[in-house]
Amino acid sequence: MIRQWTLSRYLGRQYIVWFVAFMSILASVIFLFEVAELLRRAAGHPETTFGLVLWMGFYKVPDTIEHILPFVVLFAGMFTFWRLSRSHELVIARAAGVSAWQFLMPALIVTLLFSFFNVTLLNPVGALFNGKYKELEARYLEHTPTLELTGAGLWLRQRDASRHYLLHADHVVMDPLTLTPLIVFIFDENDRYLGRIDAPKAILHDGFWDISDAWFNWNDQTPQHMDTYQLATTLTFKKIQESMAPPNTISFWKLPGFIRAINAIGLPPERHELEFQTLLSQPLLLCAMIFFAAAFSLRMGERSSVLRIVVLGTALGVLLFSLNNVVTALGANQDLPVMLAAWAIPVCALASGNAALIYMEEG
Repeated sequence: MIRQWTLSRYLGRQYIVWFVAFMSILASVIFLFEVAELLRRAAGHPETTFGLVLWMGFYKVPDTIEHILPFVVLFAGMFTFWRLSRSHELVIARAAGVSAWQFLMPALIVTLLFSFFNVTLLNPVGALFNGKYKELEARYLEHTPTLELTGAGLWLRQRDASRHYLLHADHVVMDPLTLTPLIVFIFDENDRYLGRIDAPKAILHDGFWDISDAWFNWNDQTPQHMDTYQLATTLTFKKIQESMAPPNTISFWKLPGFIRAINAIGLPPERHELEFQTLLSQPLLLCAMIFFAAAFSLRMGERSSVLRIVVLGTALGVLLFSLNNVVTALGANQDLPVMLAAWAIPVCALASGNAALIYMEEG
């Protein structure tokens, strides 16, 4: 028992070292590319400083880690097992009766613990950082309107040359986009409150909101009624959908409530449901990477090329990443059920990795 625990601690420590090394290297490289791309986009925006670009790149780091995590686990596992095989440590352990499943266990436990830590603690921090990044991107790089969706309804901001408008509705109906009931708060260019518009509904058309039975309540003036009123806007249905809070800006813990809020006002919740289910299925995908890493590395001897490991690992990682993106895109577009889109690739990858390891162990 003591010998097994000592071996497990040693294998787990080796895996953690490579895990941290690969995560640091990949995150740093992607951070530099993100900053370079942000600098390119900021070229036409003189108000966007280099310091602001660095902060935006920093806010993207948690999202970057979320995307590269399967690659980190795969490469860390492959190099851990390859180094131990090359130094004959695993050969000695297997000769002493330690099975492949026993020396895989430390890496699996570390991976599961990190996945749990990532979903429950790092994801909320990453969601907060992503929200700040989206705010800065919309303000300094895209100058697009923003939409906020909460349990209290829908909030939409827009502006023209002299006024700012804050639109609120309790419910949203699609095709055409209709807000009911509607309240429009009106501010001047210095954010001083001017008045409000109350109406039963507003329908979005090309270039304007068609507001019916509108009451204008200006400061210190008698309310005025208009049967119909057209409020000019640059918004389109596509812009509103795109500016709605993206799933990766919402904490894992808040996603269920946010999904209920979307359903309550009639907006499609598939993207956010998919994000929630993808986070739940993440441990399966990461464990599958450990099985593939072991299948690739355990039979490699001292003369085996590191390049072979890198090529095989990269090819496998890209394949799974591409398949997962295709399937999740189909789920987000409602071409596949959300549960199938979120769980299909992790379950298949885990089964395939397990089968590959059994073949290598028994063959």
